[in-house]
Amino acid sequence: MALDSGATAPRRLRWLLPALAIIAFLLVGWPLGSLAGKVNEVQRNDTAEYLPASAEATVVQQQIRRFAGRDTMPAIIVYSRPSGLTPADRQKIASDVRAVSDRLGGKLAASPLGPVPSADGQAAQVLVQFAGSDARKLQADIRWIRARVDDTPGLRAHVGGPGGIMADLMSVFDGINGMLLVVTAGIVLVILVFVYRSPILPFVVLGVAGISLGMSNGLVYLLAKNDILTVSGQTQAILDVLVVGAGTDYALLLVSRFREELRRHASRYDAVRTAWRASVEPIVASASTVILGLLCMLVSDLKSTRGLGPVAAIGIGCALLCMLVLLPAALALCGRVAFWPFLPRFGARPAEEHGVWARIAGLVGARPRTVWVATALLLVAFAAGLFRLQSNGIPQTAQFLGNPDSKVAQTDIGRHFPAGDGSPAIVIARADTLRDVVRTAQSVPGVARAVPYAPTPPPGATPPIATPLPKIVDGRVRVDVTLAVPADSDRAGDVVRALRAKLHALPGADAEVGGFTAINLDVQTTAQRDRNLVIPLVLAVVFVVLMLLLRAVVAPLLLIVTVILSFFATLGVSGVVFRDVLGFAGADSSFPLFAFVFLVALGVDYNIFLMTRVREEAARRGHRPGTLAGLSVTGGVITSAGVVLAATFGALSVLPLVFVAEIAFTVAFGVLLDTLVVRSLMVPALTVDVGPVVWWPGRLWRWVESETRAVPGRKLQGTGPLNS
Repeated sequence: MALDSGATAPRRLRWLLPALAIIAFLLVGWPLGSLAGKVNEVQRNDTAEYLPASAEATVVQQQIRRFAGRDTMPAIIVYSRPSGLTPADRQKIASDVRAVSDRLGGKLAASPLGPVPSADGQAAQVLVQFAGSDARKLQADIRWIRARVDDTPGLRAHVGGPGGIMADLMSVFDGINGMLLVVTAGIVLVILVFVYRSPILPFVVLGVAGISLGMSNGLVYLLAKNDILTVSGQTQAILDVLVVGAGTDYALLLVSRFREELRRHASRYDAVRTAWRASVEPIVASASTVILGLLCMLVSDLKSTRGLGPVAAIGIGCALLCMLVLLPAALALCGRVAFWPFLPRFGARPAEEHGVWARIAGLVGARPRTVWVATALLLVAFAAGLFRLQSNGIPQTAQFLGNPDSKVAQTDIGRHFPAGDGSPAIVIARADTLRDVVRTAQSVPGVARAVPYAPTPPPGATPPIATPLPKIVDGRVRVDVTLAVPADSDRAGDVVRALRAKLHALPGADAEVGGFTAINLDVQTTAQRDRNLVIPLVLAVVFVVLMLLLRAVVAPLLLIVTVILSFFATLGVSGVVFRDVLGFAGADSSFPLFAFVFLVALGVDYNIFLMTRVREEAARRGHRPGTLAGLSVTGGVITSAGVVLAATFGALSVLPLVFVAEIAFTVAFGVLLDTLVVRSLMVPALTVDVGPVVWWPGRLWRWVESETRAVPGRKLQGTGPLNS
């Protein structure tokens, strides 16, 4: 009995340890996953919160509180009738103003201002100044106002201004946890069923990815709640697709190697152990590259960009942990059954000896120089479209793909009033220079009027009989400058630049310009500065990781060059698609940085998957046959991984925002370009054409060189430095 007990104990441990690992993950993942739905409660989507403290708009924003006594968020109700407002319309508008004041009085910083009629008699507008700047808190109030004002035939009524825009933005992000995840999971499930041809394994992989997603969102919620990091709606959307996409990529690599080893091992436990050992290095290197590249964003001055780095890095870390611990445990328990009905049999023919990727490897091996030159010319042709890419920012109302209420409101405001009404540029200057400041501001082209700020009485207070005097705080005065152009347009940014230039040059005024337009301008300027700093840093980090992984210098240089060329080609195609196909107004200034970080970090993944296997095969077979064998055996899994990641990022397009749609297209197209062209053709062709020197100065280079010189054409199976 003792002998029987001792013999069965190791066999029990073989399934007991994986079972305990799964239970441990569930015990940790369930509490964290239960917090995932609360991430939208800690989102910060107000662009004013993204700016560094040193930005001029931030300095002005802090001083505005001293004049108003609190933060405020303006919303504009605009009424219009093409044939002219009727007496009944005016009665309706007055009734709406009273209703807003009565119902929302405790939430307003001042009584509603208006109605103010337009010069053409066709429109009127009412300014509603909300107390506080939390867009999520005023979202329900904006919905109530819209329902109240929109009930008269023939009279158009819409709510815009910063408050209306932010409310519409919140409505978009409210759908992230629902529709986006459903679409993403559905796309990944369909692809995995097609790849594995099994009804079991796709659900195993998706289940593990779901646990990693819940863990990452739970951690992000806890950190954001305690003000350790900043998370926006866009950041959460990117986090969700990144975790599912990258996690599935790691799973594909591990599962593919597991299926391969099941053909070599009778025991599923031996197969999963060997597959894990063979896959852990490229998966860890890939995840480390993405994590380190994302953490480079910490040097950004924009809080939104700086927050995306650690948020996404947490997601990748959770995906890595789950795919290297939880997934192998699940595979060990499932064994060959996971691949039902196409079970990998022990002793079956190796995958690299047949199939389409063996034929592609043969093509690359036959004409390597022709292949890499042709693909390089194709990428250069794609990159020519860079001249169509405009990444200097877009109007906030133009960031919506559809026509939300705030976008329609802004159109009506621009048609009947000075387009900057309700969102003035705010000037803070010394009080003794007030007259000169007003005169100088009014002289700037694009300025409709400049008016000293005087407090508006709070709701319910008796309005003053005489015109109130300008408010002075510690010797400084505020001037509200209304622009003649839409406050969120590129032209408004030019007006604010000119306004700053003139007021900064005014002797003794010590003037600073802030407000809605200035905040957007400073955000775009800071984003441009960030990309010039972060992009070189990401390249340096990726290069170092590749050198450590491949134990070489030449191969990492070649990979970096191919990835950069692929990035420019992707941006070129994106520029043409955005401007000439989709008709977008442009791209945000942070778009090139986001695209670069994701494309370089994720694009290098596939080169890592390929080159680590090439290095392994070259050490057994020699440089050229090892390169081609590495391509043929990894072709299917890496292509599948690229399709999964492209599809998950493509799912972002369900959110009706231009910035998100642009990121979705660019990353999806760039990943497919990397997978199908750069990794499949250019990199292996370059590797073959350059020769063994790609491994310089590592041991593999010295060994391959010496063995090739000693016995030309010799097959070096099992004799390389990695096998000794």
